[in-house]
Amino acid sequence: MDSKASQAKDNVEQEFLTVIREYERIIYKVCYLYTTPNATLNDLYQDVILNLWKAYPKFRRECKVSTWIYRIALNTCISFIRKEKNVPELVTLTREADWMAEDKDPLQEMLRQLYRMINQLGQLDKSIILLYLEEKSYEEMAEITGLTVTNIATKLSRIKDKLKKMKKED
Repeated sequence: MDSKASQAKDNVEQEFLTVIREYERIIYKVCYLYTTPNATLNDLYQDVILNLWKAYPKFRRECKVSTWIYRIALNTCISFIRKEKNVPELVTLTREADWMAEDKDPLQEMLRQLYRMINQLGQLDKSIILLYLEEKSYEEMAEITGLTVTNIATKLSRIKDKLKKMKKED
């Protein structure tokens, strides 16, 4: 390998690592929502990173980097779950999810409750509510999930109703 090719490879690797560091929390959040006993957070995270690395040379920047990352992370997690033939189960928070503080304040408890309820949703609903919580626009959600904007709006309304119903039953 000549020095120009080696330098180009190093540049691509550094660029990729910078992107991963910038969006690491998002990747962990997506992986966390799909964690099951047979699909641990670390396993899912490694699979997502591997798939991002494989796809990175083909990324044409026709969409936002965050949109591209969400799409690959969601598809990777859903594929992992399908391969394992597991239905996502309710999981408890662990120290692995260090992006959520372990404080016992009321806000943290509300967040834990919200994530427990989200874990009870189907795969697509989880994806949509996660994107909503990340303040993605309906257009971005549609682009990531492959649904129409109208379908996103309808599904989001139904998801919110489901979560409200779960909250009342809790």
